[in-house]
Amino acid sequence: MLERPFITLTTDYGLKDSFNGIMKGVILGINSNAKIIDITHNIERHNIYEASQIIGMSYKYFPSATIHIAVVDPGVGGERRPILVITEDHYFIGPDNGIFSPIYEKEFNNFFKVLHITSSHYFLPMTGATFHGRDIFAPVAAWLSKGVDSLKFGEQIFDYIKITLPKPSLSGDNIIHGEVVSLDHYGNAITNITTDTLSQLAPIDSKHKFKIMCRDQHLSFVNYYAAVKDQALSATINGFGHLELFVNQDNAAQIFNIKIGDLISVMLEN
Repeated sequence: MLERPFITLTTDYGLKDSFNGIMKGVILGINSNAKIIDITHNIERHNIYEASQIIGMSYKYFPSATIHIAVVDPGVGGERRPILVITEDHYFIGPDNGIFSPIYEKEFNNFFKVLHITSSHYFLPMTGATFHGRDIFAPVAAWLSKGVDSLKFGEQIFDYIKITLPKPSLSGDNIIHGEVVSLDHYGNAITNITTDTLSQLAPIDSKHKFKIMCRDQHLSFVNYYAAVKDQALSATINGFGHLELFVNQDNAAQIFNIKIGDLISVMLEN
């Protein structure tokens, strides 16, 4: 375990209420050496799918042995289980509602275990059933960061919940079909089409030009935002290797009414 362990937080709690601060207080009350990092607290309310995308894109940028808490939990207090996911390099703590589906997929060929967290002596006393971020997830993460053996928190399970993540496809006429999977703070629309997907058509270089279509519009494909001088809807490869739709210095989602699930197609220019 790191000398000063890292614990990340990803929630839909927003910033108005005290929920995030209380979770940090619980963690530091157990392990004052923990370093807590906010990934985001602005996940759309109850949007498990969006949270899963953010976690899947973020976790590998943190040091080995980082503990990731994710709380987007519309089923809190019900029958859904609290879980701890153990991989070769990271830990994940949150509800068993599919939020860690990208982790299961990315780590499928590596070591990982999923535990149903049942060791209640690591929990805080519960005054209600609506704040498991405070009462279960934060203290378990803190005790884990203190060096408690991960296998002491519960029993291994194999029927953990997975949600289906939309995948791009390549049709017989050499057209890639994908969709918008998230919208960021700037109104950029991130798709599930990656550089690996595009390489099925051709290498991404100056010799090949991609024709990108969204809502019957032909989008320019550029290397960076400022390459577009007007407010045209355009496309680029973002910092996570995903095809992204944008309007330079403006909000593409608002201007063009882009929604999660909107379809995108990519082909080579003739």
